[in-house]
Amino acid sequence: MKTKAVFLIIAATMTLSACNHKSKIAYPVARQVDTVDNYFGTRIADPYRWLENDTSAETAEWVKAENAVTETYLSQIPYRDKIRERLTKIWNYPRFGVPFREGPYYFFFKNDGLQNQSVLYVRKGLDGEPRLLLDPNKLSDDGTIALAGTDVSHDGKYLAYSIARSGSDWNEVHVMEIETGKVLDDTLKWVKFSGMAWQNDGFYYSRYDAPAKGTEFQKKNEFHKVYYHVAGTSQDRDKLIYQNLQYPQRSYGASVTDDQRFLLLYESESTYGTALWYRDLSNPNMPFRPLAEGFDYEYSVVDNIGDKLLVVTNYKAPKKKLVLMDPADAAPAKWKTIIPERDDVLESVSLSGGLILSEYMQNAASKAFIYTLDGKFLHEMNLPGIGTLGGFRGKKSDMTAFYGFSSFTIPTTIYKYDISQNTSEVYNRPEIDFNPADYEVKQVFYLSKDRNTIPMFIVHRKGLVLDGNNPTLLYGYGGFNVSLTPNFSVSRLLFLENGGIYAVANLRGGGEYGEEWHKAGTRERKQNVFDDFIAAAEFLIAEKYTSPEKLAIMGGSNGGLLVGACMTQRPGLFRVAIPQVGVMDMLRYHKFTIGWAWASDYGTSETKEGFDYLVKYSPLHNIHDTVDYPATLAFTADHDDRVVPAHTFKFMATLQAKYKGKNPVLVRIDTKAGHGGGKPLTKQIDESTDLWSFVFYNLGMKFE
Repeated sequence: MKTKAVFLIIAATMTLSACNHKSKIAYPVARQVDTVDNYFGTRIADPYRWLENDTSAETAEWVKAENAVTETYLSQIPYRDKIRERLTKIWNYPRFGVPFREGPYYFFFKNDGLQNQSVLYVRKGLDGEPRLLLDPNKLSDDGTIALAGTDVSHDGKYLAYSIARSGSDWNEVHVMEIETGKVLDDTLKWVKFSGMAWQNDGFYYSRYDAPAKGTEFQKKNEFHKVYYHVAGTSQDRDKLIYQNLQYPQRSYGASVTDDQRFLLLYESESTYGTALWYRDLSNPNMPFRPLAEGFDYEYSVVDNIGDKLLVVTNYKAPKKKLVLMDPADAAPAKWKTIIPERDDVLESVSLSGGLILSEYMQNAASKAFIYTLDGKFLHEMNLPGIGTLGGFRGKKSDMTAFYGFSSFTIPTTIYKYDISQNTSEVYNRPEIDFNPADYEVKQVFYLSKDRNTIPMFIVHRKGLVLDGNNPTLLYGYGGFNVSLTPNFSVSRLLFLENGGIYAVANLRGGGEYGEEWHKAGTRERKQNVFDDFIAAAEFLIAEKYTSPEKLAIMGGSNGGLLVGACMTQRPGLFRVAIPQVGVMDMLRYHKFTIGWAWASDYGTSETKEGFDYLVKYSPLHNIHDTVDYPATLAFTADHDDRVVPAHTFKFMATLQAKYKGKNPVLVRIDTKAGHGGGKPLTKQIDESTDLWSFVFYNLGMKFE
């Protein structure tokens, strides 16, 4: 089908100038079809259903036309090139990952500054000379092949590493001999949502059957299976460890305790709730046996202590606790509580130096406490300030552990922790072209629509005048038990140093206050999330931080849904909306790739109850032709096989067709990119350049 038959490009010239950003834009007009679905007696039209086929020539032509319109708009913003130059300069600093040990080796990631992907190094002992082990930048010319995961065998002999192409969730696993650096012939395909768990000279991993050609990025993912692979062999010789053909929409993941005695099998049917099974590997004929069944709670095995398992769980403890479980008799009544539930949320537990190192979250910021193995409290760690602890890396017997720490204005700094002395010293502190001392971070608490108290971080330059005229970007997520803690972003610094205010609202639906906080923003209660975000905007306006003409909102994935819902519910409250890789079609999200797993948070339109509340806020289905929407720049990518690009395609085609105002409503569709993971630095800079050019221009900001 030729382009002219697909859609009409209106023959009009689009102009843009610094004094007039409301020039009319000629959008591609997408073909409409007569597809109508009947939901319990309610007929819902879906005129852009054909855009769900993201590999068709017709869709490709539409994407090309949309990108051309967006590029024309962005290219005429006068300071776009200067924004790119500043981003490139500020991003150019060495960055290190937290070191970790296996066998005689320590491993760490490093990026020299402008490398597309970070490089993996190895050294013998802490004082050994670092040696480049794996450089993913050599896997592709444009940096679009990224490391998706790594795992080292317990003796330090082998490295298993997975790669992702163009941001896809599909992974390909390879094996390397660490001593020689030789890459073996092993190639494991169709791996997704999987780690690599070593036992002896092989590892456990999870995969799906190969999808039919042309459906790789759309087809519903079903029949997840666990295999065992021996290093140096072909995939067709892998041993099937577990499958459950009775439940195609369940996922499975394996892990092995540090002493390689216990194999753990995690089973899930959504993004929340796990069943836990185990096998004692000292008995090769033992089948999997249950430790915890059902999906009402979550379980995570830290490690074993002898013949018992140390487990973090929220079983009858919404903010989580640490228990010791005997696999021979795993009934909850027989558990021994090591660390009971506290007022703060237990984030993670690790064992080092014969002690328990626990990480907690208090009002969305990190705390750390040290306990003996039998649960006796020893002391709190002195963290550098309000920020996020990047997790401890250390072995049970090691008296040294490493961790990372970051905040909104402080890049990840690596610390070396002396466990016996409870002291930390800087192991690596990056130097950047930005002075954190010029900025302040505060936490405020505001009331939502139903009078619940919601926390929010606010970051800005010191000496800010509260006159209601400050450009502000409000960010949120609010779902899937995900917590937004203080994090560092190079891209964001550009906004701050040009007078912007950055605000992060810790909405219900997240995990900031445990499982009850999460559930308060799910299913029929999802509107609480949008109300919390809208109330955050109203607070910032009432307190004179900003005004509706100076306020932008942004969020990605579930946060893209958040932006889409809020810009359609309260369009006059925001000047700019940036939905990134958002879930926009709430009636059909569960029909693609792994979307079915989100039903624990969303519910589905397969039930009348689910349809009734989903259709009320689904961004795609709440666009009207009489509303003046904010200036909008939506982001998606052609290889996003988590939130398929059809969500954004259909949302933007509908918005452009119905919107009669003068604000730009544009979409930026990246190529050879996915949901965001593994994106090369060149693409990150390109994307950030376009993002901030659009935000600065439509908020009336100057770029200094």
